[in-house]
Amino acid sequence: QVQLVESGGGLVQAGGSLRLSCAASRRTFSSYTMGWFRQAPGKEREFVAAIRWSGGYTDYAESVKGRFTISRDNAKNTVYLQMNSLKPEDTAVYYCAQTRRVGLRSSPSDYDYWGQGTQVTVSS
Repeated sequence: QVQLVESGGGLVQAGGSLRLSCAASRRTFSSYTMGWFRQAPGKEREFVAAIRWSGGYTDYAESVKGRFTISRDNAKNTVYLQMNSLKPEDTAVYYCAQTRRVGLRSSPSDYDYWGQGTQVTVSS
């Protein structure tokens, strides 16, 4: 069983930055694609970003392109989400997830393991 633990959420003003971290429990972390998703109150969970095991391939939702950067450190079993130029509409619970499926995935149903989430609140 894989355990994923997010951290780094908080309250920030619009235009500010936050870096989220997600630590994985198993050493097989480096073999799989990792993703970040978010869910705002009353809305469905939506894709934010994904990164393949090698770190060389990434994918982003259009709404965060140019502002967010996903990265990973396989030696630390950790994936990061650097969020810059934050907007109030970025307010949500952010989740990291791992998929055993090949390639970059943007559908929540393609992911097998999930963290508990971390709250990000952006004030205007």
